[in-house]
Amino acid sequence: MSLTKARTGGQILVDQLVLQGVTDVFCVPGESYLAVLDALHDAAIRITVCRQEGGAAMMAEAAGKISGRPGICMVTRGPGATNASPGIHIAKQDSTPMILFVGQIERGMREREAFQEMDYRAVFGPMAKWATEIDDPARIPEIISRAFHVATSGRPGPVVIALPEDVLTEAAAVMDATPFTPVETHPSLTQMIELQKMLWAARAPIALLGGSRWDAQAVDRFQRFAERFDLPVAVSFRRQMLFSADHPCFAGDLGIGPNPKLLARIRASDLVLMVGGRLSEMPSQSYALFGIPEPGATLVHVHPDAGELGRVYHPALAINASPTAFCAALQTVHPPQAIAWSGAAEEAHRSFHGWTDAPAPIPGSFHPGEAVVWLRDRLPPDAILCNGAGNYATWLHRFHRFRRFGTQAAPTSGSMGYGVPAAVGLKRLYPDRVVVAFAGDGCFLMNGQEFATAVQYDLPVIIVVIDNGMYGTIRMHQEVHYPGRVSATELKNPDFAAYARAFGGHGERVETTADFAPAFERALASGKPSILHCLIDPEAITPAKTLSGLRAEALARQ
Repeated sequence: MSLTKARTGGQILVDQLVLQGVTDVFCVPGESYLAVLDALHDAAIRITVCRQEGGAAMMAEAAGKISGRPGICMVTRGPGATNASPGIHIAKQDSTPMILFVGQIERGMREREAFQEMDYRAVFGPMAKWATEIDDPARIPEIISRAFHVATSGRPGPVVIALPEDVLTEAAAVMDATPFTPVETHPSLTQMIELQKMLWAARAPIALLGGSRWDAQAVDRFQRFAERFDLPVAVSFRRQMLFSADHPCFAGDLGIGPNPKLLARIRASDLVLMVGGRLSEMPSQSYALFGIPEPGATLVHVHPDAGELGRVYHPALAINASPTAFCAALQTVHPPQAIAWSGAAEEAHRSFHGWTDAPAPIPGSFHPGEAVVWLRDRLPPDAILCNGAGNYATWLHRFHRFRRFGTQAAPTSGSMGYGVPAAVGLKRLYPDRVVVAFAGDGCFLMNGQEFATAVQYDLPVIIVVIDNGMYGTIRMHQEVHYPGRVSATELKNPDFAAYARAFGGHGERVETTADFAPAFERALASGKPSILHCLIDPEAITPAKTLSGLRAEALARQ
């Protein structure tokens, strides 16, 4: 772009997004950034208009999580920005590249508490990787370029950019930036040699995979590495798409309520190869799985952000590298002639099957575990499964078999209301793939309005609502800590199938396990956004526990 041709700040911003390869923007419109919306009118960028900023931000986060490129969200100032904040928190804890653009008051009105005025650096600074405000339209190319680099490099995360309204209407003559390239960090040859020595000296090693900065090729390369070393491989909380569940080296996932035999295997390991993840509270079982700072086993920690290495656990070998670069270097690491732990992977995989093949009986006529088992054999391998937070998700995580990269969108931050907007946003990006979201009754109604977005854009997602008439996870904790004293957890729910039909979608009520498969097939055949309203007995609180059983155990301890 010539320096002599002036453009408005809004046009400069949109031109930068096109240049950076942005294809989709998720937004709720606002008068504070009308100049941007006007520039988008003629741009080769698809806009998805959402019903609430939280849903828009979660759609952008899901797009970043699956694609590896920053998901883009635009919201208006004040309430619009605060409504979007859950998506920023998810992107931070999930290490997802994302950029949130927020409309802002005019520069001359600052510090008068003007209409919807906020200090976005102060509000989002602790939550985002970088929060800033643009004061000069001539600096827009520079700041947008930096935002893409910050969001994708090191440990990925969210960037928040405030856009004063007058900056967007003011003209400037400025050159465009060039397309960004994520900063790659590679392991050294010396480090890979040291890793080989450690593996050769090990007697019971295991690999743990997590975090972001992965792609399908990296997943495939790590699987081949595991095959050569006969190495058991587990995945972190809600990172199951990082290793195929059908692979003979797969040992299971470190989620909530994991396989006790997997925990025992990890505790007995003398070498732990942790790639990409932080081993935070959930996968570490409330930081009880390893010692802090000395983990109690030889720890090799591979992470793209040097600030995470040694932050909690002291590694014997710290490798500052992205998972993609590290997995590419694994071809230089060779197994010993005799593998001391031969057969361990097969044993771990057999234990995984014993834990996940068939769910145990639960009270009631509808069994979500049986429904998930049916889905794992019915869905195509590239189907995307989404969920928010709640006990209902334990059946999905335990009994579904994720087989490919890019098929799981779930918040490691434990955010309710995520599954529906994630599914809608991902169906917008990947229209040819089956997209299914699981949601609890409480979870669904936190962002259920985005079902209207699915209808507006003809996105045939299938939402499986598991309804037990309560905030089940909180009720479970109540029975454990305050048995019999039910407080603030009961819900009176609508007819979710009728809700779907009211918006113009397909809706069915599912009361028995036998009803689920034909209802799902009808939903798929309808070609419409669909809701399956599945009624589960409130007693069936986890795959292994009942509410009354938890209460009895708690009372017996008193």
